[in-house]
Amino acid sequence: MSRPAWQHLLGIFGGLLAALACGWIIDRPGLCASLYLAAIVAWQARNLIRFEHWLRLRSILKPPNMDGLWGNTVAIANRLYQRKRFHKRRALTLLRELRRMTSAMPDGAILLGPTREILWFNPMAADWLGLRRKLDYGIRIDNLIRQPEFVEYVAGGGRGPGPRIHMPNLGDRWFAFNLITTSGRDLQLLIVRDVTSEARLESMRRDFVANASHELRSPLTVVRGYLDTLADDPVLDEGWREPVREMQRQSERMHGIVSDLLELSRLEAGSSEAEREPIDVAGLLALMRKEVLARPDRPAQFDLQLESDALLLGAEPELHSIFQNLIMNAVKYTPSAGRVSVRFWTDGLGGHVAVTDTGIGIPAAHIPRLTERFYRVDAGRSRKLGGSGLGLAIVKHALQRHGAQLEISSEEGKGSTFTCHFPPARVQHRASPAAGVA
Repeated sequence: MSRPAWQHLLGIFGGLLAALACGWIIDRPGLCASLYLAAIVAWQARNLIRFEHWLRLRSILKPPNMDGLWGNTVAIANRLYQRKRFHKRRALTLLRELRRMTSAMPDGAILLGPTREILWFNPMAADWLGLRRKLDYGIRIDNLIRQPEFVEYVAGGGRGPGPRIHMPNLGDRWFAFNLITTSGRDLQLLIVRDVTSEARLESMRRDFVANASHELRSPLTVVRGYLDTLADDPVLDEGWREPVREMQRQSERMHGIVSDLLELSRLEAGSSEAEREPIDVAGLLALMRKEVLARPDRPAQFDLQLESDALLLGAEPELHSIFQNLIMNAVKYTPSAGRVSVRFWTDGLGGHVAVTDTGIGIPAAHIPRLTERFYRVDAGRSRKLGGSGLGLAIVKHALQRHGAQLEISSEEGKGSTFTCHFPPARVQHRASPAAGVA
């Protein structure tokens, strides 16, 4: 068991007193004290040399056997060294296992530095993206992958799901990217996934839906024409009039579904970004208000609040489809004594259009899936009202092409609010803005 430091110092002081006592006996106290102190310094220097020699060669030499404070110091240093060796071996083992695991990953992994320079990548990323070891280390990832969507994604810190990028020069593949960033860290991990099969299946599905819808349109037009002729025929038996009217309603519903499928296919097949034509949103919403007020089955109150006369830069048919779908949904699901209000305003975050109703509301569990194709909260009620189940899917895709988002808030039994948020880049203010309430 090692002694505390003060006991070692007490022993040295005691030795000095003994040397002085001997010096007084021979009448040479100064000489005896000097010789004792010189011996102490020589002993300490020898131990210091041995300790320094062991520190330099500690990987091949055993710790020196020393007494006193030096023995304690050597023991502490040796424990720290052994602990360091243990953690180093453990870190190396974990690093080797991590490299084996990343090499066996079905996805690519790229480690990026503070300025998005490449620090490391696994073999899958090298194979998919054509990265070269050593040559591409230190190069910014957005200098190697120059697609605008990808550059914008990594520049924004990887917020939200990453884009799907088509790489025709890399085997005509599609890749999905996901940038992982930890708070307070400068390093980022970019995960690359090959989604070529999913992209091709999705393309096949879109083509099939579009082609089938086009093929259905012609025979459906013929059927509707014959039904209209039968319904207007004065000699038609009274027993057949109600079945013919029901066939007319169902053919109209099918026509609406086919039209919505064609619209959805057109949006999906279009470019990733919509045009930037200046659209008078206030005038567009005012026209829709007149159409709603002309309906016999409208709610008792329909309000339009125009708090800005700014223009939205986009595609007019798509904006018309967005607002019409949201307004008609609110009208359909609001009772005759209810109220629908539409509000348009702009602020520092962009342009916003909110459609609020006092209808039946939507249970919270259904809200995340509302924009899926053919998804209905109440299938029986939707069919009775003539809904196709594609309106909100069309809204979602059209908003995405405008860089906008759809926010849904609802409470069952109290109503819903659907809000379209357009980015500032899509808002064009007029020279003399004015506001009004209709």
